Amino acid sequence: MKATGIVRRIDDLGRVVIPKEIRRTMRIREGDPLEIYTAADGEVIFKKYSPMGELEPYTRQYAEVLHRATAMPAVICDRDRVIAATGRAKKELLGKRISSALEALMEARVSFPGDGEQTAPRVSDESEETAAVMFPILGGGDVMGAVLLLQSDDAAPTDTEIKLMQVAAGFLGKQMEE
Repeated sequence: MKATGIVRRIDDLGRVVIPKEIRRTMRIREGDPLEIYTAADGEVIFKKYSPMGELEPYTRQYAEVLHRATAMPAVICDRDRVIAATGRAKKELLGKRISSALEALMEARVSFPGDGEQTAPRVSDESEETAAVMFPILGGGDVMGAVLLLQSDDAAPTDTEIKLMQVAAGFLGKQMEE
């Protein structure tokens, strides 16, 4: 755990303010759910809650199936990090924070490739991997994450592969509603 040097007091209603710098760094927005953990040594830990994280075992299997069907690396992410990855990028991307470009596309509910004027978003700022196809996962009207196929030197994704990714995003979004 990393100390920030910031100290806050609890008010009379039991509230504590998370400083703006930390909210910005951790991409915590107003209304975001947080999980609260306690440790035996008296620590209280706040962690961003990811509904997609609860589907993690299934997303790994789904990404594997997408990879086998398309022969392209597949990635599934929540709003903050990569939760499933296959192919050449698995070790490089799994658990990494998504790029701000990818986050912006998801928040705008825009798929990629879109109108042809967008540049391929990098999956993570820590990686050179870029998306060939990206569809946001929408559940209950909210953006939950995205499914991606990564760029490949071999060939561009076909219309069928693009449609397959759209179906994958729709299916995972439906799972989030139930």
